[in-house]
Amino acid sequence: MVRTYAPCGVTPVLRPHLTRAHLSVMSGVTPRGQLYTLTRRRPLRSAECIAFLGHVRRMVGGRLLAAWDGSPIHRSKQIKAFLAKGGAQFVHLERLPAYAPELNPDEGVWQHLKHVELRNLCCRDLDHLSAELSLAVKRLREKPSVIQSFFAGAGLGI
Repeated sequence: MVRTYAPCGVTPVLRPHLTRAHLSVMSGVTPRGQLYTLTRRRPLRSAECIAFLGHVRRMVGGRLLAAWDGSPIHRSKQIKAFLAKGGAQFVHLERLPAYAPELNPDEGVWQHLKHVELRNLCCRDLDHLSAELSLAVKRLREKPSVIQSFFAGAGLGI
């Protein structure tokens, strides 16, 4: 159940101050229930995707199977060059079908963060949003069984 401070029968109206400021977040999950994130205050680029894959590989300690959506930063020349120069030895990229978020366990992460951990949140500014997102990610990392359930929800056996 979601609560509001508006009087009964009156729809609350929030008038946000609109800016182009935003957070870009990349995430990855493992069948063991681990969650990795990369957050920036600007659009993410292919070079950061490559660095993120390297970081996750070091943390996991083995080869990676990365299931990615069709984002342009995932299909760039930099990614292709990275794979050609030896990146394919430790990471295998699989592209998810278009318009099939239900096959991506990482979508479960974002649904959980938005609708459970961050529900009813109204941030003052980007710093507040960044801090709240960090706390929400930390809370979710402490629940590996919830992260594992996203694999089951996507129909992927662990």
